[in-house]
Amino acid sequence: MSKVGLFSVGLDTYWGQFGSLLNNLKGYHSQIKSKIESFGAEVVDAGMVDNIDKAKSTAVLLSNSNVDLIFLFVSTYALSSTILPIARQAKVPFILLNLQPVESLDYQKFNALDDYAEKTGIWLEHCQACAIPEIASVMNKANTRYHTITGHLHEDNVWDEIRSWIDAVKVVKALQDNRMGVLGNYYGGMLDVYTDLTKQSVTFGTHFEILEMCELKKLRDEVSSEEINEKVSEFESVFEIDKKCSSKEIERAAKTSVALDKLIETYQLKSLAYYYEGQPGNDYENIITSVIAGNTLLTGKNIPVAGECEVKNAHAMKIMSELGSGGSFSEFYLMDFKDNVVFLGHDGPAHFNIAEGRVKLVPLPVYHGKPGTGLSIQMSVKHGPVTLLSVVEGKDSVFLLVAEGDSVEGPILETGNTNSRYRFSCNIRDFVNTWSKYGPSHHCAIGVGHVANKIEKIAFLLGIPMINVCEEIRK
Repeated sequence: MSKVGLFSVGLDTYWGQFGSLLNNLKGYHSQIKSKIESFGAEVVDAGMVDNIDKAKSTAVLLSNSNVDLIFLFVSTYALSSTILPIARQAKVPFILLNLQPVESLDYQKFNALDDYAEKTGIWLEHCQACAIPEIASVMNKANTRYHTITGHLHEDNVWDEIRSWIDAVKVVKALQDNRMGVLGNYYGGMLDVYTDLTKQSVTFGTHFEILEMCELKKLRDEVSSEEINEKVSEFESVFEIDKKCSSKEIERAAKTSVALDKLIETYQLKSLAYYYEGQPGNDYENIITSVIAGNTLLTGKNIPVAGECEVKNAHAMKIMSELGSGGSFSEFYLMDFKDNVVFLGHDGPAHFNIAEGRVKLVPLPVYHGKPGTGLSIQMSVKHGPVTLLSVVEGKDSVFLLVAEGDSVEGPILETGNTNSRYRFSCNIRDFVNTWSKYGPSHHCAIGVGHVANKIEKIAFLLGIPMINVCEEIRK
């Protein structure tokens, strides 16, 4: 569960002057706390911070509580001196909640009041925006990372935005808890795929387990007939199995799938990048040419598997998976200039939970560019909004490259691979040119829904840039 801090700021001088002000502000604070908790976060509540002593004690509380993010409700005007001690000691970003109680005051009713003190108290209850520039100024000087949400407490967009921040925190925690297996080696000569594992660990917090093919073989050799039968039943429940698939190939893939499950369990892996070839006819070639079905099952169970040892794309797939968007391994396949669509797909594992219809398990007489023969996955991504995500290890830093578009109906290439037709808000020439100029590897993860807004928050929390290609083209 994500853990976030929450505190309100105000000015203690007001409380003796305006009797109901403090209680009303505490009521708004409670509303915010309850909403955040309803989004699945644990809240470390520091209450109202209205003087320097409370600021110092709150700084200690939030620092010692290991919160992942801090929500600061600007309940009324507050001195920035009550925020600086917390900002200086905090190791996580702040979300400034510039939230009025209502969309608009009833000015006629307000001005009809006879008591100027009462009117001032009501105004102060609604003057959240007054302190925002002051707080921002101090946070800028303190080099504290923050984001501001401006609106009112009855605005759906406000709560959607707060929920998105909670979702982003959950993804970042999942990345920090991620144990990624690296099985085999890179596809030789695929230079864009090569990566710096240390840099990936520093950026995402991922722990890497370097795995041996001989261990997978040992696990596979120990698989029982009963386990194979159970896995075949799982294949039948998840896949539409082509009648041309031989029982021998299905059982070969099932045996490898069981061994993969055990490898995942042994190392408590939450993602995997793999590639291997082996000499023709040897045991390792037999294993590696029978992994696609099992790796597809794992991917659909929130253990994304990226082929060609694409560690960066395994991270992209993990982000999409944790967002509930899927995350299927893809690359550019074809451009249709007549329909202004780009085909993306890949051989190897896919995300069966985001398929348009049932996923097909089909026999391939040859794996293009790879050795051997065996079963493969054929599917398209659900029609509707989609997001593309690439983790890019650039010249200077790691960053996220994003594009939002739509998976659209139309003919696909039935080649025993995943592939779908995608349309973006721009001409496909501009899209491919702009996407490519940022230097990603040729792989990306595709998920359902438009989630660039959440990915931007994930990037913010990780302290890395995000580039939205479609927005760049519109500029």
